[in-house]
Amino acid sequence: MQEKILILDFGSQYTQLIARRVRELNVYCEIHPYHHVPLPDASVKGVILSGSPFSVLDENAPRPDLSAIKGKLPLLGVCYGAQYLAHRFGGEVKASNSREYGQANLSRVNRECPLFRSISDGSRVWMSHGDTIESLPPGCSAVASTADVTNAAYQVEGEQTFGIQFHPEVYHTTEGTILLKNFVVDICGCKQEWTPDSFIESTVNELKNKIGDDRVILGLSGGVDSTVAAMLLHRAIGPRLTCIFVDNGLLRLGEFDSVMENYKELGLHVIGVDAGDLFLSRLAGAEEPERKRKIIGNTFIDVFDAKAGEIEEARWLGQGTIYPDVIESLSVNGPSQTIKSHHNVGGLPGYMKLKIVEPLRLLFKDEVRRVGKSLGLPEKFLRRHPFPGPGLAIRVLGEVTREKVRLLQEADAIYISLLEETGLYDSVWQAATILLPVRSVGVMGDERTYENVVALRAVESTDGMTADWCHLPHDFLARVSNQIINNVRGVNRVVYDISSKPPATIEWE
Repeated sequence: MQEKILILDFGSQYTQLIARRVRELNVYCEIHPYHHVPLPDASVKGVILSGSPFSVLDENAPRPDLSAIKGKLPLLGVCYGAQYLAHRFGGEVKASNSREYGQANLSRVNRECPLFRSISDGSRVWMSHGDTIESLPPGCSAVASTADVTNAAYQVEGEQTFGIQFHPEVYHTTEGTILLKNFVVDICGCKQEWTPDSFIESTVNELKNKIGDDRVILGLSGGVDSTVAAMLLHRAIGPRLTCIFVDNGLLRLGEFDSVMENYKELGLHVIGVDAGDLFLSRLAGAEEPERKRKIIGNTFIDVFDAKAGEIEEARWLGQGTIYPDVIESLSVNGPSQTIKSHHNVGGLPGYMKLKIVEPLRLLFKDEVRRVGKSLGLPEKFLRRHPFPGPGLAIRVLGEVTREKVRLLQEADAIYISLLEETGLYDSVWQAATILLPVRSVGVMGDERTYENVVALRAVESTDGMTADWCHLPHDFLARVSNQIINNVRGVNRVVYDISSKPPATIEWE
């Protein structure tokens, strides 16, 4: 039985980061909404309560029933989680006179407390809360303070129940990993056995049991997610997997042919489908990003439904959905706000008779790459930048036309090829070229021009949940701009996007 840590989500922007930090310790964890607390079984070794945008003093604040957890399993409340435990069991939580946000330093650290073993005096932590714990419940004792927060951390006497008013999961908390390891490994007793190899073994067994003797159709995109999903399915069911690579007319320049050639090396049965005309015709007149995504998603399903009818005994549709797709699309794991929909998240329409299988649904992007490496995938697959399912449709802002796609493909090809040529490609997590819905005045030769503007985007990230813009060399950007303007008919201006996520998203639509 796979041991795990449960994380109860109260809507914090950092909940997914807690999960990533726990998994970096080679311990499996699951995020569940606070209002659907699963009854812990023998596999659950401990529980973490996340932060929240709510105050425990709000009338509609989350108030989970922890009767099956507190005092029975190790429990760590983070920020709101700590304040909820204090408020619920007899302590006093008050609105702070000033919002406690930003860097602080621990003082009066009790290293006899197992949670704070090896934590330094003066260790930097990150605060992000408007309330503070004024007094602790009976039977609790403070185990760490800061200059402004007396009860920065506490323990319930006689229990493995702890509360901390800072965020150990963020980079700014310098010894946060030590604290989480103290909880997950030392207090909860997790064995740190959740590795890429163990994930592969358990997932392949699950796929065999789930699929049985049925056939699976999987949509390939050429990216690492769908490729790793295909390799897992191939290992589980072999020739009963049929992969389909759809040319939706929105791929990068020459990508369909190059990707089809790459897949031959992996021994996968891949069928190529040219559906570009169908996608572009259905996108005619659509300008709003969500509408474009829905059109592409529905068309993608139609193409698959038609192809599925040609494959006998096909009962399943495999998808390369990963965790950030789920988080950004649906509030399935808590009250987090939906940012945008993904065409491969949320199920299939009733008329389509295929069931969905998603081997990577709870993995972050960096975890997918590690699994791919353990599966033996060549570097050319593992190092590929993420590419959105809707393709260039969401990089052509506004209505998508064949001419706009042509223009963007040519500009993008120059950008990506120069990143490769200069050795910068591997230092960038994702690079994109965006066609803006504006025109600008320019001069070429002695003539006035009034043509299109493209924006270049390059970000650094590990999983797509947060991202910083890349500080690419100025001479490189100048070279890209010069080559695009000189070689792509219809473009006379190039700009560079210096926005990070948050507040911006990686894609523009």
